[in-house]
Amino acid sequence: MSRGSGIVLAAIALGALGLVPVVASDYTLSVALNFLLWSALALSWSLFSGLSGYVSLGHAVFYGIGAYVMVVCWQVLPIWSAVLLAGLAGGVFAFSLGWPCLRVRGPYFVILTFGIAEFTKYVVVTIEAGLGRTGRLLIGTPSLAALYEAVLVLAALSFALFAAIRRSRIGAGIIAIRADETAAESIGINTNATKLALFTLSAIIPAMAGAIMALRATYFEPMQAFSPVTSFTIVTIGILGGADAPPGPVLGAGFLVLISELLWARAPEIYMILLGILLVIFVLFVPEGIYGRLHLLAKPARR
Repeated sequence: MSRGSGIVLAAIALGALGLVPVVASDYTLSVALNFLLWSALALSWSLFSGLSGYVSLGHAVFYGIGAYVMVVCWQVLPIWSAVLLAGLAGGVFAFSLGWPCLRVRGPYFVILTFGIAEFTKYVVVTIEAGLGRTGRLLIGTPSLAALYEAVLVLAALSFALFAAIRRSRIGAGIIAIRADETAAESIGINTNATKLALFTLSAIIPAMAGAIMALRATYFEPMQAFSPVTSFTIVTIGILGGADAPPGPVLGAGFLVLISELLWARAPEIYMILLGILLVIFVLFVPEGIYGRLHLLAKPARR
């Protein structure tokens, strides 16, 4: 597929998604919003972890920071300003976090990111307890359709950013780091700066998404906003769809949302068990993800 046809298909898809609030019911709109949310989060995670091989289990901390910024700024700043400030806060936090954390590799990095996310969660819990709050209620939030449009913009930005980075010089550098970091350093790639730049970029979208979804929930509670389930779900989507190319996280998000809706409707008691079995099947038999497998199947046809 040529770049021009890809742009046309992307424009058609965005146009179709933009019409959802006009033609869909509230339930369908809510499902579509979840799909776009997980697409944006998984794309931002794949921007760093999918390309570098540094698996982060700390993306929930950026999501939670964004939500916290929104509730603190609620009815103090305009909504769009609070969303932008949330993205800035997530990027600054990731930059300060990445400088020491990115010096470790492999399982140590996974454990470190997860530990810092949990530590940050309890710091926020302590701050809120010191202020005499157990949660914050947001009254007068925007409509579901308005929030859907905001998340649609975030998902489109995430996809465009991932696609641009994937084809850029910094993208080639981070892929070289994934293949062999020592060899990448030997050919002149500034590995520390490259990793830090992409890690910082990957935190901005989740923080903005957290700010928007705080308005969707209309209630902020730190244990929920910083839940590690968010990080695990993002990684699951990356595994299901494939985290190496922009379509992968989108396919993974669509597949997970569809399966989740079916399982919740038909087997809510064993939802997590069935989802875990599905994840194990993909790890063992489809490690390249849905998009990777489709790409492999399409090669003979192209020949």
